[in-house]
Amino acid sequence: MSGDEERVRTLMSSLKRRGIVYPAFEIYGGVAGLFDYGPVGARILRLVKQKWLDHWLSLGNIVEIDSPTITPIEVLEASGHVGAFNDHAVQCKSCNAAFRADHLLENMVENPDSLNGSELDDAISEHNIPCPLCSKSNWFNATPMNLMFSTNVGPVGEGRQACLRPETAQGMFTNFGTIYRHFRQRLPFGAVQIGKGYRNEISPRQGMIRQREFNMAELEFFIDPEASVELTKVIQSSIEIDLIPDPGNNEQQTTKLTIAESIEKGIIRHPVVGKFMLETYELLTQLGIDNQKIRFRQHEQNEMAHYASDCWDCEIHGSYGWIECVGIAHRGCYDLDAHAISSSSNDLKAWREYDEPISIDEIRWIPIQAVIGPKFRQDSAAVIQSIEALDPMPNSLPFEILLPNGNSVIIEEGMVESRRIQRTIKGEWFTPHVIEPAFGIDRILWHILDHSFDRTEKEGETYDILRLNEDVCPYDAVILPLFNKDGMPEMANEIYKILRSHKGIVPTMDAFGKSIGRRYARADEIGIPWAITIDHQSVTDRTVTIRNRDNQQQIRMQVDDFIYSMSAGTLSDSDLWKS
Repeated sequence: MSGDEERVRTLMSSLKRRGIVYPAFEIYGGVAGLFDYGPVGARILRLVKQKWLDHWLSLGNIVEIDSPTITPIEVLEASGHVGAFNDHAVQCKSCNAAFRADHLLENMVENPDSLNGSELDDAISEHNIPCPLCSKSNWFNATPMNLMFSTNVGPVGEGRQACLRPETAQGMFTNFGTIYRHFRQRLPFGAVQIGKGYRNEISPRQGMIRQREFNMAELEFFIDPEASVELTKVIQSSIEIDLIPDPGNNEQQTTKLTIAESIEKGIIRHPVVGKFMLETYELLTQLGIDNQKIRFRQHEQNEMAHYASDCWDCEIHGSYGWIECVGIAHRGCYDLDAHAISSSSNDLKAWREYDEPISIDEIRWIPIQAVIGPKFRQDSAAVIQSIEALDPMPNSLPFEILLPNGNSVIIEEGMVESRRIQRTIKGEWFTPHVIEPAFGIDRILWHILDHSFDRTEKEGETYDILRLNEDVCPYDAVILPLFNKDGMPEMANEIYKILRSHKGIVPTMDAFGKSIGRRYARADEIGIPWAITIDHQSVTDRTVTIRNRDNQQQIRMQVDDFIYSMSAGTLSDSDLWKS
């Protein structure tokens, strides 16, 4: 077993033992790709989510929404998930086990996830890939498998077809009109959403990295592609970040640059993408990710979706190697246009004022609604909209127009009338572009735990410490009465209640177990930064022993001073530590 594999097993064992995260439904044998966050883990998860949310909302022009996880199939057809949200599965002819085809080819073929079915079959045959279970090399052909969980909304047999959402983004696209009005019709602005996503993985693996139900957080930032971008923070930042640019047909190599330098050199193709790369880097380091283990890899041309102009994966290195945890993509106007066409909605565009009004004097075809309504029935609104949008105008009748749903109709004599129009145009409607940072919260949380986990030795025994950033610690302090007698439990309860009354401070108390050392160890294993011990002296002079998790140092402090320092966040700055 490799060192990294041993570390994963050790860490997963510790996380399960201390109620942080562990496989779900274990009393029924468990389900691959599903995990529970226990009493400690759920608290850490909540803090990570809140830190993520606070970071983006602090930018000022970003709001939070919350949309359903059950999504009508029409939405997912428009977004492309029904037709393209597939992975290829291969089944072993000998033992019937199924695996994701591109995973079998990792480290053997470059970008195996970009191969089609026949290319995957050829590569598996060429490299004589063995089955991970039975070691035979006898495979059925790769077949595409849609990864969405399907369901029905309403009575069985009569309900509306739907799926559990594979991402949170679609709710933000369909809510664009509401958000646009909230911001008084002024771009740029963004919407964020944190919630569950669902992906029916063919063969979940790597623990928390690849799950079937997972926590994700996405930002959809809407911009006018012709407007300038405010980049003061990017220009002023001197942070150099590891980047792996797309080199075309050559091998990708790592370079270290500031975001401003990367934009200037044309490596990062859009300044807003660069701006969010910097924000992402800063957020991850604030959460406790080791900044030496963060890099951004640009998608090569054969990896990107056809509508994307630039995509970067933020990868974090841990016990599983380099893992994609954030994707930042310039998606253009694809999503809003796709939903506008599918839904025939006029609510997914924005208005752009011209610098100077434009005077127009032209001959136009004007729809005769009394004729078009009965003629085209449910398509009449789309027909009228398409006639009004004609540019250039046909010179004569009849003529053909294309409707938003893809159908074409013939406009004949009597359906329209020719009229001279004189008007002044002050602006135009356009489809905003979207930049999307998408975060895998579970993957980020795994790396926070991985980077924080430190196994040392103490008095001849292994000793585990979870060196979490204080912003994501499950508890801010643990209160420890040395003995359950002589007034110590009462004083411990008093301090516990006072701390609990302070907004933002979450203490816990551990009064069980004879050994104070064992209780220190329990606190260290779940990452509690401060341990407060109440002993005989505490009862007489109202001082307590304060122990620092990371360096194990201890000081003596008055209770009132300790409570003030905890509430002010200055405990680590006390002069008592120096002496």
